[in-house]
Amino acid sequence: MGAAGRDFHNFNVAFRDDLAYEVVAFTAAQIPGISGRRYPAALAGERYPDGIAILDESDLAEICRERSVDEVVFAYSDVEHALVMHEASIALAAGADFALLGPARTMLSSRLPVMAICAVRTGVGKSQTARWLAQLLKKRGLRVAVIRHPMPYGDLERQAVQRFASFGDLDVAACTIEEREEYEPHIRAGNTVFAGVDYARVLALAEMEADIIVWDGGNNDFSFVRPDLQIVLVDP
Repeated sequence: MGAAGRDFHNFNVAFRDDLAYEVVAFTAAQIPGISGRRYPAALAGERYPDGIAILDESDLAEICRERSVDEVVFAYSDVEHALVMHEASIALAAGADFALLGPARTMLSSRLPVMAICAVRTGVGKSQTARWLAQLLKKRGLRVAVIRHPMPYGDLERQAVQRFASFGDLDVAACTIEEREEYEPHIRAGNTVFAGVDYARVLALAEMEADIIVWDGGNNDFSFVRPDLQIVLVDP
């Protein structure tokens, strides 16, 4: 269960190559236009030559029954506890287990130092803090790569690994207004932003150009890359 971000990452790092699992579908919420598509075979791996269906979250109970689902993994953020447990109840009533994957299983390791900016909710100021931190690090002579929480709203295969260093890069990638709102301030500040769908590859590209990684988080999710220092913003 996801919203075209954490769900894809969890699949890539925890399930794609695990022969003990067969992922029968993703479900989509929050982001319009995601359901009805497929997670492409080029990203899903050789075990999924036809890719993986992305279905509407409202059909969760039917999906579980029709496809004999054993486990439902909840994998998106910025929702209330009550909603999470409501979805858990639907999965359990359909006979499936319900799970959340934690940092130990889903965080990638980097060969570089990593500083992660996360928060308790959307809108606290993560990106502003990430930009401030990047400027501070650059003043110390460090090459900084900013890795942004995913926003893959277009062609998932084309967006597997993205690098934005200029406004022209945004044009070439046909970024949406929402994506531009996140990327343009970084570019204006002189930062190179890395994002995409396959974050192992995103991280590998960022490491080639940097001395240190700054993770610019999304919603109230935790980092996809294991941080050496994590800064969590709160808004009482």
